[in-house]
Amino acid sequence: MVHRMVFWAGFGLATRAWQLGIERRPILGKPTLWGYPVFAAIGASFGYWIQGVDERQQAILQERKQAILEKRARRAARQQGQAQGEPEAAAH
Repeated sequence: MVHRMVFWAGFGLATRAWQLGIERRPILGKPTLWGYPVFAAIGASFGYWIQGVDERQQAILQERKQAILEKRARRAARQQGQAQGEPEAAAH
């Protein structure tokens, strides 16, 4: 989790440096130093949010994978029963 926050904080710092470079202002000038922590905090908070999104998506994918595997197991058992000559129970 921390690696994403650190990456996006670094991205925020790079964005601030790029912004000042485009404006041709001093990158480490005293009047511009306040922006770096702000941009880093915004980037880190975005990284934290993205991590939460990723965790929720992984949980949903894991649930769906488990449901599919259970469905496949039921289908395989049903097909094996049919292959052995057992009558299929009416499920409907």
